[in-house]
Amino acid sequence: MRIVGKGISKIDGMSIVTGKPVYTEDLAVKDALVIKILRSPHAFAKIKSIDTSKAEKIDGVECVLTYKDVPNVRFTLAGQSYPEPSPYDRLILDEVVRYVGDEVAIVAAVDEKTALKAMKLIKVEYEKFEPVLDFEKAEGHKSVIHAEDNLHCNFDIGMQKEKNVVSIQKIEAGDLEKEFENCDVVVEDTYYTQAQAHCMMETYRSFNYIDHAGRLVVISSTQIPFHVRRKLARALDIPSSKIRVIKPRIGGGFGGKQTVAVEIFSAIVTLKTGKPSMIIYDRKETFECTTTRHAMRVKVRMGADSEGYIRAIDIQALSDTGAYGEHASTVFGLVGQKTLPLYNKTKAVRFMGSVVYTNKTPSGAFRGYGATQGTFAVECTVNKLAQALKMDPTEIRMKNLIKAGETCLIYDDGKKIESSTLHKCIEKGKKLIGWDEKYPKREISETKVRAVGMAVTMQGSGIEKIDTASAEVRLNDDGNYTLLVGSTDMGTGSDTILTQMAAEILETDMKKIIVYSADTDVSPYDPGSYASSTTYVTGMAVVKAAEDLKEKIVRQAAKMLEVSFEDVEFDGETIKTVDGKKNLSLEKLAEQMVLGTVKCQLVGNATHGSEVSPPPFIAGFAEIEVDKETGKIDMIDYVAVTDCGTVINSNLARLQVEGGISQGIGLALYEDVLYNKNGKLMTNTFMQYKIPCRKDVGNIRVDFEESYEPTGPFGAKSIGEVVVNTPAPAIAQAVYNAVGVRITSLPITPEKVFMAIQEKSK
Repeated sequence: MRIVGKGISKIDGMSIVTGKPVYTEDLAVKDALVIKILRSPHAFAKIKSIDTSKAEKIDGVECVLTYKDVPNVRFTLAGQSYPEPSPYDRLILDEVVRYVGDEVAIVAAVDEKTALKAMKLIKVEYEKFEPVLDFEKAEGHKSVIHAEDNLHCNFDIGMQKEKNVVSIQKIEAGDLEKEFENCDVVVEDTYYTQAQAHCMMETYRSFNYIDHAGRLVVISSTQIPFHVRRKLARALDIPSSKIRVIKPRIGGGFGGKQTVAVEIFSAIVTLKTGKPSMIIYDRKETFECTTTRHAMRVKVRMGADSEGYIRAIDIQALSDTGAYGEHASTVFGLVGQKTLPLYNKTKAVRFMGSVVYTNKTPSGAFRGYGATQGTFAVECTVNKLAQALKMDPTEIRMKNLIKAGETCLIYDDGKKIESSTLHKCIEKGKKLIGWDEKYPKREISETKVRAVGMAVTMQGSGIEKIDTASAEVRLNDDGNYTLLVGSTDMGTGSDTILTQMAAEILETDMKKIIVYSADTDVSPYDPGSYASSTTYVTGMAVVKAAEDLKEKIVRQAAKMLEVSFEDVEFDGETIKTVDGKKNLSLEKLAEQMVLGTVKCQLVGNATHGSEVSPPPFIAGFAEIEVDKETGKIDMIDYVAVTDCGTVINSNLARLQVEGGISQGIGLALYEDVLYNKNGKLMTNTFMQYKIPCRKDVGNIRVDFEESYEPTGPFGAKSIGEVVVNTPAPAIAQAVYNAVGVRITSLPITPEKVFMAIQEKSK
């Protein structure tokens, strides 16, 4: 291949570093109304009265909206294909507030100063309720967080809202208790994974105006333009044909912008006033009032025979979705769905548990999407089992992991994995980290010890049998191309990847392709950039669209050359007969199609949805140094070897892995979302919420073991999410190997390690 597989620089890389791309705020007009939100100071309360009269009298205040002024239509903010599995449990503004920061009133004014002044004059009287702040006590709590009668679910997700239960799930295969009885070794433990904030560079923002045709135009920093349109149509009770959503450049998402966090507030202001409006969340609002990763408790029981074959796995979990149920059931399902298939020598498995409401900041989509929490618990348990069996953790995995051509107990109809090099990933990772020389630990000094740990994981590539993406490639009159897609480049380089694919098929230079993405009036439909779908799903749509256009080019040229289709070949620049006697340049063909007698622009179209979601795999190896006197952990080295199928762009794939590993190290060692006794978020700035900097992550080394996935474009699978999952369990094992204590709750702080060491020494 000429272009696919090469480490090509991002097509917009230079413009980004020189500050040229246009973001949402750059597109707002100068006189746009500024929107501020009055928020609840209570974790759980009902608005008894609200007086906005003084606020409305201030010069420059355009409108003040309360729950009395907005549609009474329940919806979900989760960016998922219709019909969404997330419950419709929100209103634009509600009489009941369910967490500290929940929206009470919308203020729109000519400038920020005026809006803030008006907001202070709104008088609200609340009836306070006892909040539910401990998710382990939420089920059956006397406070019912969602007692409304018009809450709606599109599917039976096991909701019992009167008990604060959003979803109940169970997957089971085989006689679990019988297999545990037959096992020679059984281990179990309970693990806690914390909420985690997305911490993207660009906070949430949206700009709205009414166009010349009376349609609502929404310019938003979002991963999901088409879903935004559908959410707004339902919440505002207007036809989706009256809404246009444009996604400019966005400054990161990590799943956070798969939630429609702000667009509804600016949209309703523009509809009410007829004027352009702009809402920008500051960093505190982004922490307090959007979404986090779901905090979970995961109990794992695992049994093996004396030879080290894992025969039974039981996962029982509890998930905290916060005040609203965005992504509650789907994130939870992946805890089991992306861990149980890994160890397919089992004879019985089970995943079960529930998701509960609490009066805390809502949880939502986050890179890894449930697989992260499940991987931490399951991989820690595998490492514990290996220790009980006196086996090397790499060896127990080599015995038990699924291979290409194999199936597992929870796959329907005996579905088989068609591509995997996970075993090779482990072998390469062992060599790169120096596992045989370093395992389990080395004493560096009287107080410092270095140790290694490892873990493996899998994810998916798109959502099988649900999400479909479309693409369009146009041959322009000058012989160049326009590629139209609805996916969102969040900084991942997906525009570059998709351009590479189109250029490979059309045998042209990437510079001859213009990419236009994510405008619901212009772009073909795409569910958005989430679920590790862009390269795999949208990529295949681009490949098919480019192939469609290429065939049309050849057929049209054959007509103009007065020969049969089979007698013509195309090299990307010239269409010529096989005998070389006749030829036609692409540029001339394009000119004739648009300006000549034919007058029919050639366009390639395709839609693609996959029946499967082939898993990428990764083997992660951590080397840490622990200070035995303080419990302080320093990252020394992290090796990640990935199977993402064919690597479309080695540079961008490497960056994805490095970024995901850094985020995973943050989850493992630093990041924590903390509340006070009244339910107010305390970690609401980067002064209180610690994310790792370059010095904190140590040396990160990335390599690949390519497989070939027959259902993916050029054999590719996804890479965006799988990379975040291994650091936490790998680091946890390294800590155990270093000082002999198992930390089962994240983050693994020096305090936890120190106290565990002290407890062990008693």
